[in-house]
Amino acid sequence: MKNLGFVFASLMLLVLAGCNSKKEKPNLQANDVEEVADSTVYGVCGEGTSMHSLELITDTGDTLTYTILDAEADMDGMVTEGGLVSHVEGGLMAGDKVAVTGQKVDGELIADKVINVTSLLGHWTSIDKNFEIEEGGTVRSSVKAESNPWTSWKILNGRLLLNRDTFNINSLGADSLYIENDKGIYTFKRQK
Repeated sequence: MKNLGFVFASLMLLVLAGCNSKKEKPNLQANDVEEVADSTVYGVCGEGTSMHSLELITDTGDTLTYTILDAEADMDGMVTEGGLVSHVEGGLMAGDKVAVTGQKVDGELIADKVINVTSLLGHWTSIDKNFEIEEGGTVRSSVKAESNPWTSWKILNGRLLLNRDTFNINSLGADSLYIENDKGIYTFKRQK
């Protein structure tokens, strides 16, 4: 009987010890970000760029030629209206840095989105924001009272990341920038 009591007491201790042990949960830090593969190709707009063709000299030294399609473009006799359309934001000027996302169609590179990074750089203002997008991924805010200023930027898969906020660039011109995310559309003008 004493052995049975000892076995029972030992089992109870094991059960209690198992209940008190905690499984290790991964300790996620606020700065931990899930890595996302970037399909964007970065480079410089080449001299061979024209209205419907982008010559891209990539950062790795390769030269790629992307076809730029508009809504009325004709590709192999097929009008692509409602189909493939290239979006070029910030214009195409030889020597400017650009970020391109695209796809291969019948062996030909077709641009989906072209962002002129050189045009994106600069000082932008709105009613509540006043910031400068600088070379190398830095954003400098000029509003000292801003609660959550943007401090970094990059292009990822054809979209603009400002800190952790992801935006579609709807329009990028010489003096205006329109970006959009699920919270709304944001309009900025270039400060000279």
